[in-house]
Amino acid sequence: MTRREFRDLSTPREATEAIDALDVGGGVEEQSPVEARGLVLAERIDAEIDVPGFDRAAMDGYAVRAADTFGASEGEPVTLPVIASLKPGNAPDATVGEGEAVQVATGAVLPPGADAVVPVERTVEGEDSVEVRTAVAPGDSVMPRGADLAAGDRALAPGTRLGPRHVGLLAALGRETVPVRRPPRVAVVSTGEELLQPGAKLDPSAGQIYDVNGHSIAAAVEAAGGKAVRYVETSDDAAALRETLSAAAAETDLLLTSGSTSAGTGDVLVELLEEHGERLVHGVAVKPGRPLLVGRLFDTPYVGLPGYPVSALSVFRTFVAPALGEGIDQSATDAAGETEATLATRVRYDGGRLRLLAVGLVTDGDGDRVAYASTKGSGATTTLVETDGVVRMAPETSVLAAGSTVAVERFDDAPIPTLLGVGDPDPAFWRLLDGLDRTRYLRLADADAGRWLADGIPDVAVTGEPTPDGEELAGWRREWGLVVPQGNPAGLSDLGDLADGGRQFANLDVSISLRDAFDERLEAQDVDPDAIDGYHRALPGIESPARSVAAGRADAGLGLRATATDLDLGFLPVGSQRLTVTLNRDRTGKASVQGLRSRLDESLDGLLSEEAGYESVDQ
Repeated sequence: MTRREFRDLSTPREATEAIDALDVGGGVEEQSPVEARGLVLAERIDAEIDVPGFDRAAMDGYAVRAADTFGASEGEPVTLPVIASLKPGNAPDATVGEGEAVQVATGAVLPPGADAVVPVERTVEGEDSVEVRTAVAPGDSVMPRGADLAAGDRALAPGTRLGPRHVGLLAALGRETVPVRRPPRVAVVSTGEELLQPGAKLDPSAGQIYDVNGHSIAAAVEAAGGKAVRYVETSDDAAALRETLSAAAAETDLLLTSGSTSAGTGDVLVELLEEHGERLVHGVAVKPGRPLLVGRLFDTPYVGLPGYPVSALSVFRTFVAPALGEGIDQSATDAAGETEATLATRVRYDGGRLRLLAVGLVTDGDGDRVAYASTKGSGATTTLVETDGVVRMAPETSVLAAGSTVAVERFDDAPIPTLLGVGDPDPAFWRLLDGLDRTRYLRLADADAGRWLADGIPDVAVTGEPTPDGEELAGWRREWGLVVPQGNPAGLSDLGDLADGGRQFANLDVSISLRDAFDERLEAQDVDPDAIDGYHRALPGIESPARSVAAGRADAGLGLRATATDLDLGFLPVGSQRLTVTLNRDRTGKASVQGLRSRLDESLDGLLSEEAGYESVDQ
């Protein structure tokens, strides 16, 4: 056998690119959320239903008409007859009329006619009546339908590694299965006549040793996200190796060997690769680990690791593990435990008890971690997946100052998001994010998104109104109007028809910028909002009004042409609205931000052309 020498060593970057080009992914399969724990979502998951699916009592108390409690106080309570009692899981069998109340438990459906709940602590129960000792406003202690997650909202991003909290959200959405990236099956092949398996009796005089690499590399494959399949070939004979590797190639996604890759006369894998495949790399400029072999063997991706255990593990961790899905960056390898972060904004607490403050994590432009407090309470399922851990606030602690260092107790070992976006819900921007792994997007009103950007929390903000604190990255216009059933059975022609009576309207919440455009148009056309049946009953998701129309709960809803097209509904155009994507200037160097910038440059026009009613605008 002719001796081979390492003539032109590949750079580490070239070796990484060669392994990446092999595409060792295991494909996509459907699994139940519980079985998929620890795996990575292959596609975006959108909410198909509202969570909750009904207006829900947020506290134990009494469902009332808020107007009936006007003026109520400890000194001058208002007495209301209690006409029924309602527990979670039961449909209301009574309608709250003027001057009436229904006793409700936390989680119960808000009965028809009621628009608020008086907490039980602010009442005195009578035999068939209740004394109300505080006035309440419409919506008090009520969680509206879809307030947690609205049908059509982006629930989980592609690339999300599923943990228990994500499984809980998927259960709330009623998902039986989800598409996940199947862990690649990796053949771990040990080669060498000197190798014995643990448990066998060694003959040191014959130079025998136990197979260290076969076990350590198999464990490393599992830790990196792959599924190790062990093969043992004790012969260095070319025919025996060819038979073992050919069989392994037919059953796995990646062939991984250790040993027999150097430039010595006794190593045969290079010849096998040249005869039955394609050699991409042989030798890399790294110490330890120079004799790295990369290519395709029997139409299967192949990587040959050095024979020395330290070299083999070092090379595997540096070059192969990232291709199996985990990667070696700090954000991906932190175990569940405690991590330090800088608190973005001041947090006040006056409860006098230990508080476990749910926080999300994001890296700033320097790679340091920033913690931000959740905007939602413990009753919201999405808090689980919009945060990454908790900060303990001792009972005697009333304030955590902005800029202070806090200890975050991680929920699990899931990597923190690579990019954090906040702002208006928008289908086109969600599709842009789909091209980036491990992104997180929090729905915030324009004012809140602008404030978060000024506080340096997110990487980008999407708003309907210009945001001065940042760099404008992109902008587009989206057509909006009235979403109606096919054929427009209510005979609507313009916004003024909504105020004529006899038509039920589904509105958007004021936190969504499209609502501002709608209100401005009503004022411009001199349409009285109070004359529109349903105007004040706002829904939280960009698709919620359209889905109310599709379900027969409304004759018309405020929404986008894109939504109407997706749901196969009719559409009456009214106007268009501009959205702006604004970048946090301190994050321009982040790899994920650069990835978003590239995606905007390369894919924005194509994505907008696929969304009905969207068009790009010049910056």
